[in-house]
Amino acid sequence: MHLKTSLLKEAKHKEIVSCIGWTSADELYSCSDDHQILKWNLLTGETTLVVKLSDDTYPIDLHWLPKNVGNRKQAQAEMFVLTSSDGKFHLISKLGRLEKSVEAHSGAVLAGLWNYDGTALVTVGEDGHVKIWSKSGMLRSTLAQNGSPVYSVAWSPDSEKVLYPLGKQLIIKPLQPSSKVLQWKAHDGIILSVDWNSVNDLILSAGEDCTYKVWDRNGRNLYSSASHEYPITSVSWAPDGELFAVGSFHTLRLCDKTGWSYSLEKPNTGSIFSIAWSVDGTQIAGACGNGHVIFAHIVEQHWEWKNFEVTLTKRRAMQVRNVINDAVDLLEFRERVIKASLNYGHLVVCTSLQCYVFSTKNWNTPIIFSLKEGTVSLILQCERHFLLVDGGSFWLYSYEGRLISSPKVPGIRTDILNEQSVSLSNDTIAIKDKADEKSIYLFDALSGKTLGDGKPLTHEKEILEIALDQGGPSNERKIAFIDKNQDLYICPVRNFGKEQKSVQIGASVHMLAWNDTFSILCGLQEYRVLIWYYPNVVYVDKDLLPKTILEKEGSEFSKSPQIVSFVGNRVTIRRSDGSLIHTNISPYPAILHGYVSSSKWDDAVRLCSSVKEQTMWSCLAAMAIGSKELTTAQAAYAAIGNLDKVQYINSIKDLPSKESRLANIQLLSGSIQEAVLLQAGLIYQAIQLNIDSYNWDRALELAVKHKTHVDTVLAYRQKYLDNFSKKETNKRFLQYAEGVQVDWEKINAKIEMELLKERERASAGSIGTTMRSSVSINP
Repeated sequence: MHLKTSLLKEAKHKEIVSCIGWTSADELYSCSDDHQILKWNLLTGETTLVVKLSDDTYPIDLHWLPKNVGNRKQAQAEMFVLTSSDGKFHLISKLGRLEKSVEAHSGAVLAGLWNYDGTALVTVGEDGHVKIWSKSGMLRSTLAQNGSPVYSVAWSPDSEKVLYPLGKQLIIKPLQPSSKVLQWKAHDGIILSVDWNSVNDLILSAGEDCTYKVWDRNGRNLYSSASHEYPITSVSWAPDGELFAVGSFHTLRLCDKTGWSYSLEKPNTGSIFSIAWSVDGTQIAGACGNGHVIFAHIVEQHWEWKNFEVTLTKRRAMQVRNVINDAVDLLEFRERVIKASLNYGHLVVCTSLQCYVFSTKNWNTPIIFSLKEGTVSLILQCERHFLLVDGGSFWLYSYEGRLISSPKVPGIRTDILNEQSVSLSNDTIAIKDKADEKSIYLFDALSGKTLGDGKPLTHEKEILEIALDQGGPSNERKIAFIDKNQDLYICPVRNFGKEQKSVQIGASVHMLAWNDTFSILCGLQEYRVLIWYYPNVVYVDKDLLPKTILEKEGSEFSKSPQIVSFVGNRVTIRRSDGSLIHTNISPYPAILHGYVSSSKWDDAVRLCSSVKEQTMWSCLAAMAIGSKELTTAQAAYAAIGNLDKVQYINSIKDLPSKESRLANIQLLSGSIQEAVLLQAGLIYQAIQLNIDSYNWDRALELAVKHKTHVDTVLAYRQKYLDNFSKKETNKRFLQYAEGVQVDWEKINAKIEMELLKERERASAGSIGTTMRSSVSINP
């Protein structure tokens, strides 16, 4: 990927260009010290004068009022704020009419910026003041008063805080007076430019020490560049937060969000004082010190899936290459390409007006349909369909171009969503709302309706990243997420009628990805790759969890690597310097998943026997218990030496009724499912289940409620205490022990009677089932 730059032979401005701003994807305004505001039309190549400012007005910064003001969408920005060296800012219409001039600072107003919904304006100046203004230009508050100039400013994604530099320091100040201010030393020289992205929540800074840096919102440094030849005068995030641009003297650099550089251009521009991205994120404009405005668009963008490589060769053309046979196909589009995604055998390409869906089996006849509204900001794919996020809405389409559903999340800002906050599987859509970062909204993919009772899945801490698994049936669908503490959790999303319980399966994990076909999870720790071959084990037998995890040392990954993809048995990881590393995992767990999903248990046992790995046997044991396949589970537990569980499974197999077997299997998973037994009228079995799990209070409660086996509970409780040489202290047990005589002979006789009744009930049930089936076969 690199930038293709263009400069006119002769500069349109006679003096330095100080600021620029896009009104739409094809129209830009520029301001210069020659007092002119020019409009650039990129479709026709024309440049026209909008207005000539007064001779004493030297513009410094320009920012258009956001298009989405409240719920009202505008086709184009209609008003901009222009700051100037005379201490004023000016509100100017698109036609160049001066709506208002406001005396704002003593000395030059060095920067002015609207918040994300256009309801407030922040200005900073040479006088060191930071001020907040209403949309109409009324002063709301003076946020800070400093003794030295403030050269740049940025809003936080929620518009509740302001970031500004002060000398070598970066300061994040909340609008609420009582809130804590965050401040840290960021550079060794004066900081000239900052930016804060609303999608990835990362901060950029650059300055006179000739470096640029990437920070998280807590002030933790994620990347520091090498020192450049000249001071860095401008930095700017792309709208989607995946890229950023850096401007310096005769220098324009395109970088990944993690800091490494895609391309370095050396145009004849002088210093680039300001950089602006187009609304669709495909183009950059720069305000140059020699009177030029430099334009650049992104080319050579690259997508890979299995044996296919797709490259954006021009703004309206792509090249597809099959690396197996070296076949090449050329794809051309009417409008410029804005977003694309290649996965699951399909290439989805969105231009400004249309969506193209190509199959990797046939590149000549794409499915084409018109987009509903706005610019597509995100494309997600799964095996059966894909999701488009655009203009405030979610649209789920089949690969045949049919609209399936459009889930609605009230009040959500779709422009700040990315792959870490939206996830898609064949049956479920998950969306993390940045307004409430502890909640995940879950939708049925086919209907677009919320799952369960409509309430979101909630977590006690802020959630950073979410991902739905891609394998298995819909009733076993799980979501994995990483919280603020970098703890990794999984949670079932289709547990209707039950509380959705998330369980921690990892710690210090900073990124995750599910396998594209099976429920195998990959996570990154510092210098390590972790593979959870069967994460669902935590709901079956948590003791097996450590035995089903593969740990691979990754010292070659360097600091802060990123997972690019997890396809088949290959994990692709991008290092912090931008290079790709492929790491392969064993193919056998995926084969085991395939056998189990097809109920080929004998094949699964044979596979584990031939591979002879503890990890495989542990996965099979958990899978078998989850599927109530006791014979296979017994063999798997025996192979890993868990003899106590082999004996327990033996005792489960001897139980006469399926309800008892089911409840005891759940007990093996650490879950007490007494409701199954109570519903079947097996009161003693429910009591015994609680006794076996040492849930004494519940066992006594059931015995008293149903007026049976109180003595049984008291006897087992006393035996338990005697084993540990303890005396009874529980008041309820002391109360009932006074009036009940414990006689083990009577208790054993009663237990035998209960088991006999259960056997008779089970045999009667099986006879009834046989008779019903014979009646249905022979009417």
